[in-house]
Amino acid sequence: MTTPDPERTSHPPLEAPDTFQVNLTVNGTARTVDVDPRTTLLTLLRERFDLTGTKAGCHQGTCGACTVHVDGRRALSCLILTVSADDAEIRTIEDLAEPDGTLHPMQRAFVEFDALQCGFCTPGQIMSAEACVREGNAESDDDVREYMSGNLCRCSAYPNIVRAVRSVAESR
Repeated sequence: MTTPDPERTSHPPLEAPDTFQVNLTVNGTARTVDVDPRTTLLTLLRERFDLTGTKAGCHQGTCGACTVHVDGRRALSCLILTVSADDAEIRTIEDLAEPDGTLHPMQRAFVEFDALQCGFCTPGQIMSAEACVREGNAESDDDVREYMSGNLCRCSAYPNIVRAVRSVAESR
């Protein structure tokens, strides 16, 4: 048996930068940050920007608690590497209410229809619900249930969530 020649089989280690510079617009504010290439958008929002309304649930894209809007579309921030969001516009739950504290219609509907219990999933639910209505996917209860199926509620407030979403859709 022959021993492989290390000169022919070994490769020099890949050199990668420790951080990357990323430009984002978060809730209307342009920001430039240096991030480790493994940093998720969820981690950046919560730990670097102190936007803790976006919840860390499963870290696997199955619960919807981390839902934000990226370039106007709902997205699971736990699955997005920040470096892939370079030049993106990010909107979190903190940006829905008016600057004077007036709640967004979807936030008001969640309160009015008691579409929350423990509240953990609520920010992600509201961000998905707003996208559902804005994209025209709230024509029926079944449409809402289908669109919102990626957002889990352990307290089972689903019937009230559907009513809240439909009420906002019907008022537009």
